[in-house]
Amino acid sequence: MDWASIAGLILGVAGVLVGQGMEGGKLSSLLQPAAFAIVVIGTLGAVLLQTKPATFVRGLRMARWIVAPPPDTRVTLAREIGAWNATAKRDGMLSLERYMLASKDKFNAKGLRLIVDGIHPDKLRNLLDTEITAYETAERQAVRIWESAAGYSPTIGILGAVLGLIQVMENLADPSKLGAGIAIAFVSTIYGVGLANLFFYPIANKLKVIVTQHVHQQEIAAAVFYDIATGDHSRVIDERIATLLREYD
Repeated sequence: MDWASIAGLILGVAGVLVGQGMEGGKLSSLLQPAAFAIVVIGTLGAVLLQTKPATFVRGLRMARWIVAPPPDTRVTLAREIGAWNATAKRDGMLSLERYMLASKDKFNAKGLRLIVDGIHPDKLRNLLDTEITAYETAERQAVRIWESAAGYSPTIGILGAVLGLIQVMENLADPSKLGAGIAIAFVSTIYGVGLANLFFYPIANKLKVIVTQHVHQQEIAAAVFYDIATGDHSRVIDERIATLLREYD
């Protein structure tokens, strides 16, 4: 559980609500269903318009990483790298097949399979680099839905404000209806800017960090597979492991 994310979200929302109370405003005045519908549904529609359905769903699923990030597998990967290298040097490349069959990580299983199949090291590295690029591109496109939402929501909030002002202008002769229109006008802007800066942008930035960390691990693993395939010195692989373990300390 990532308590920093939870605390950040609570503090962000609390700051707005406490400030509203200190200024003498009522918290109930911020609860405007019409303004919320305009901003949230409008933002959702704009993001869907520019995004493939599969990418959109992937981006929504990634949101759970904010409070429950993927487990840190660096120590496990370091141990596996040491075992792969020792086994390859002691028993030969074909002996890595058992690790390939047991691996739950598709990328690592592919790297081991390429070694077992006797693929030339340069071609092996090229194939793995292509795999990394494809993975990173897909993940960053999914993360981008949150960046897009952060870009659209303030503008749609302004759209809601304009709609509220139109309602005000249409009801100038009926003072009882002016309050609702003015509330929608101002609260829509608050929702748009607030969601962008307290929710959408922070989520996007945190997810980008997680994706970058995973990509770095894959890059180190790809380098290790190349080293094993070329029969490089164990000291080189030890340095790869050291880099992996201190990458995000």
